[in-house]
Amino acid sequence: MKADPSDLDKGPGAGRPRDPRIDSAILSATAELLVEIGYSSLSLAAVAERAGTTKSALYRRWSSKAELVHEAAFPTAPSALQAPAGDIANDLRMMIAAARDVFTTPVVRAALPGLVADMNADPDLNARVMARFTDLFTAVQVRLREAVDRGEAHPDVDPDRLIELIGGATMLRMLLRPTEELDDAWVDQTTAIIVHGVTR
Repeated sequence: MKADPSDLDKGPGAGRPRDPRIDSAILSATAELLVEIGYSSLSLAAVAERAGTTKSALYRRWSSKAELVHEAAFPTAPSALQAPAGDIANDLRMMIAAARDVFTTPVVRAALPGLVADMNADPDLNARVMARFTDLFTAVQVRLREAVDRGEAHPDVDPDRLIELIGGATMLRMLLRPTEELDDAWVDQTTAIIVHGVTR
């Protein structure tokens, strides 16, 4: 029988601290299995077996399959705003390119449909998962406010709508044309539409 690593995984005062090697093994196993068998076929038992640990070790770290998958697919919250603030058109292009780069990875492609369905069915899960993006959303708000202060952006642009436009454009393109690459031309064209609009 496989040893339960719980003795390596207890909180402060209750034994040894969590072993980050187990976290890494679980996340790696999850990413591998997502690409191999897809979200719907993924089970925590299969992840535990691949990672060489136990289901109880998984549940001490993640309360649901969706939260585990989200962290495996998005190990850190995406950020396109590491570069210094500049002109808003360049900032927007960086955001769109970053969304493209994140959503087109094999792991995210495999995870996203099932993950979105589970999040849609569970508001509490949705809130917990989306909380991981708080820093990114705040960065977009700050960058947009700076652009308004420089006179480059309309003051009534809602940063939440901007994030929805960027993420939504990327995901819909993948849904409509899953076999076609989202190349730099697509990024440039999408940026131009958001920056300049459609009407003259």
